[in-house]
Amino acid sequence: MDKTISIDKAIDYIKDGMTIMIGGFLGCGNPHRLIDALVEKNVKDLTLICNDTGFPEIGVGKLIVNKQVKRLIATHIGTNPETGNQMNSGEMEVILVPQGTLAEQIRAKGAGLGGILTPTGVGTIVEEGKEKIEIEGKEYLLELPIGADIALVHGDTIDKYGNIVYYGATRNFNHLMATAADLVIAEAEKIVEVGEIDPNHVVTPGIFIDYIVHGGGTHG
Repeated sequence: MDKTISIDKAIDYIKDGMTIMIGGFLGCGNPHRLIDALVEKNVKDLTLICNDTGFPEIGVGKLIVNKQVKRLIATHIGTNPETGNQMNSGEMEVILVPQGTLAEQIRAKGAGLGGILTPTGVGTIVEEGKEKIEIEGKEYLLELPIGADIALVHGDTIDKYGNIVYYGATRNFNHLMATAADLVIAEAEKIVEVGEIDPNHVVTPGIFIDYIVHGGGTHG
């Protein structure tokens, strides 16, 4: 099964008001061509789930600058001043989540779990509105799974079925997000035939990937 499609066809799946996840860490491991196409299409009122909002001119930061995001769920926003501007003006709702908690919430969705228990945030504003559970005398917050309509992820080498090999730190949130969305589109640095990847090197099995687009360029 060949899952490769054009960038244009991939972006057609994303509509106004959708919830999307985008892999990456400060631009590293972002699906850059998909993001650029999304900016060009100018889809609006998105809920964006990502580790960070990068920089104004790099990666998901472009979506913020273009005011395509209505609601943001991320772990930090300090490297993109426009995110803070829109948050302070009320143009965009921003929900900040501890990084490890966000990763585990996404993993929980992909694994079909009902949530995760974490001590992170107990006694802080993070616990507001959340259920607390005591285990062996210690309090934990119940954090619910987080999923999306569509995940846009990046891989280094991907075969035509969607099996993904990542390069170094570009793996970051990509392998988690690939399991936690209704539709997953992977951008590849290099697309190869099925059988060319050593199965021992596969991190994300192709069963999680719906479509593949060619990114090209260099690692990152």
